[in-house]
Amino acid sequence: MSTRAPADICMILEGTYPYVAGGVSSWVHDMLRTHADRSFHLVCLLPDRQERQHRYTVPGNVVGIDHVYLQEIAPGSRPRPGDHRLFRRMESGITAMVRGGRLEDLARLDAALAPMRRRLGRRRLLNSAAAWQSILRLYERELPEASFLEFFWSWRSMMSSLFAVMLADIPPARLYHTISTGYAGALAARAHIATRRPVLVTEHGIYTNERRIEITMANWLHEVNAGSLALQRKKRDLRDLWIDSFTGYSHCTYSAASRIITLYGGNQDLQRRDGAPEDRLLVIPNGIDFDRFAAIPRVNGGRPPTIALIGRVVPIKDVKTYIRAAGLLRRQIPDLQALVLGPTEEDPAYDRECRELVAMLGLGETVLFKGQVKLDDWLGRLDAIVLTSISVAQPLVILEAGAAGVPTVATDVGACREMILGPPDETPALGDGGAITPLANPQATAAALAGLLRSPERLAEASRAIRERVRQRYNKRHLDRIYADLYAETMALPDAAPVHLHTPRPAGFFAGWRQKRRGAA
Repeated sequence: MSTRAPADICMILEGTYPYVAGGVSSWVHDMLRTHADRSFHLVCLLPDRQERQHRYTVPGNVVGIDHVYLQEIAPGSRPRPGDHRLFRRMESGITAMVRGGRLEDLARLDAALAPMRRRLGRRRLLNSAAAWQSILRLYERELPEASFLEFFWSWRSMMSSLFAVMLADIPPARLYHTISTGYAGALAARAHIATRRPVLVTEHGIYTNERRIEITMANWLHEVNAGSLALQRKKRDLRDLWIDSFTGYSHCTYSAASRIITLYGGNQDLQRRDGAPEDRLLVIPNGIDFDRFAAIPRVNGGRPPTIALIGRVVPIKDVKTYIRAAGLLRRQIPDLQALVLGPTEEDPAYDRECRELVAMLGLGETVLFKGQVKLDDWLGRLDAIVLTSISVAQPLVILEAGAAGVPTVATDVGACREMILGPPDETPALGDGGAITPLANPQATAAALAGLLRSPERLAEASRAIRERVRQRYNKRHLDRIYADLYAETMALPDAAPVHLHTPRPAGFFAGWRQKRRGAA
């Protein structure tokens, strides 16, 4: 453990703040500034040691920033003759974790690594003869039908990230707050094991569900039974191995957490599926500074009809559907301007594909990429915003635009339906603040936008409804008080009891014991 003075809150972040702009990062930045009376220590999980620029000015109450590199762990000391014994001790914990493990499995793995943690690194844990023998044993035990080469590289990637989490320093803190499950959640769970201090988890999107989608769609993973004519897969394959591992990290995170927070009720069904205890679940929606965005002046004259997709140019935002919808909409509204407002450098290949699609459809004067912008400068000039995302939780941009009186057309994901059309219990009903469309459906997106842009009355009604809904349900001042009280309540909790280490019997233990008993008789 570190000898540094403890921060009030250690916030654990995977692939987001302060290096990546986006909804989650903006939420984190706002939390740091809102709770300026608390000290924060950030632990940022990143894929590699590549130099990165801050996308935000980190506030002064952040007392430290640590980095954990998931695919580039430090070399550590050279292999030792006793490393075979180390891997034998670790294997039960590793095997349990890749089968959807529990907190006690993570604790058992942590205990195996603890005596020599400072000396370990990739030389011994990934590149040694002992590591090779361990991989062979685990291959025979877990996926003997799979391609060994594919298993090897998948296993190496998985173990590099897990070992990075298990070897990382844990900053002392009164409370550990992770903004996802996954590797960040596993590190928070390990912090709970090591310090016995409480953990909060706030999930915007459900990490494990997003990984399931990515893994299912991945073309670099091949199913064991891919060539079979059977209607159902009968054997576990590499996809299962990845999914079960992320499920295990969720189990650990939820078991360690005092409260499990998400942004809307629909997410809780997924959390329950991954083992979240019912009595720890809590919904706290995102909020925005309503007064700030409501004060943005409207610019209605002297400009063409204008829509915008506000977000990163990455596949999960499905920018291509937006581009195709803009092409269809232009047939009805020839002077349409369809803006893309957001950073383009995160996935250069996808950004290039989007621009090529614009050129192929002849939309060079309609679809305009503006890069990252100050949203306040643009919202007053928009008639509607569009979200074509295939996965999202509760996007702040709907609320920010809504407070400025700009309705949204969005796919039916996350909390979008509730935000735009209103929750079932809304009394009195405020009406539709835009429209909801199916995934990857440019025709439906274009039709919904045409319904707004070609009817000034309909557009005005949607503008009024979304503005009033944001004012009533998503005003940040109220939601900030909820988090302030939750932080105070959780930091005041006493240290938890130590995590019980259940050590499983080695394979064949009972058979050997019976033989000895028979021989003695």
